Amino acid sequence: MEPTTYKYIGAGLATLGMIGAGIGVGNIFGSFLTGALRNPSAAASQIGNLFVGAALAEALGILAFVLGILIFSA
Repeated sequence: MEPTTYKYIGAGLATLGMIGAGIGVGNIFGSFLTGALRNPSAAASQIGNLFVGAALAEALGILAFVLGILIFSA
C-alpha cells in the first residue's frame, strides 16, 4: 500500500473520537432531563453544570476532528 493510504486510515481512526463525544453529550443531556423531570425545582441550579459538562465533552470531539484534519493534511 502507498504511504497516503496509511495517512487516510490514521485520519479516519483519529476522528472516531467524535463518536464518543456525541455519546457523551447525549448522556449528559439525557441525564439532566431525567433529573429535571424528577425534581424540577433543582433543575435551574444545575444548568451551569450541564453546559460545562457538554462543553468539555464537545471539546474532546472537536480535538479529535482537528487531530484528524492535521494528520490528513500532513
